[in-house]
Amino acid sequence: MRPILYSFRRCPYAMRARSAVVASGVQVELREVVLRAKPAALLAASAKGTVPVLVLPGGRVVDQSLDIMRWALGVADPQRWLDGDDQALIAINDGVFKHHLDRYKYPERHGSDRLAHRAVATDILAALDTRLQANGHLVTPWFALADMAIAPFVRQFAATDPGYFDALPLPALRDWRDRYLASPVFAAIMPKFEPWAPHAAPMAFPA
Repeated sequence: MRPILYSFRRCPYAMRARSAVVASGVQVELREVVLRAKPAALLAASAKGTVPVLVLPGGRVVDQSLDIMRWALGVADPQRWLDGDDQALIAINDGVFKHHLDRYKYPERHGSDRLAHRAVATDILAALDTRLQANGHLVTPWFALADMAIAPFVRQFAATDPGYFDALPLPALRDWRDRYLASPVFAAIMPKFEPWAPHAAPMAFPA
């Protein structure tokens, strides 16, 4: 039996989990979730009810995206992504940057001043741009774990107001984002997936 990965195509946490699965060469059974109608099997596996969730053949559940990335790369890491596992840098992304990104992207949901939150998030992106000026990547001279863990969130920020993002004086960050979007890994994780149903035929991922 293959591991089962519950996912949602556009969720940045699920995107980075799928990226590591692709990079590792491990094949899973992908179950695309409709978030407004979460399947009972997902909720039974993980009460938190968010994606991604990985269910291993022995029954162990891994329900944090970074843990799924590290699990997949622990099985096989042909592209040496684990060389670029900068936990402190990822923690900034998952903590303060995600906080401000959510309040910039969804001000009506949070009752927030979107421009104030955009400004703080932009300062964090400027720090990434400085890092990227050295070798075009965040840690190693190639796309590695930190890049692929953070890039989906930068993509989400850029898509919130493309005109604003494209006008920022952050050329290294913009080039890095563009190379991520043009990468084979991104192409592999972003086809449209049919929503999973209990009696559907298993979907192997990567195909």
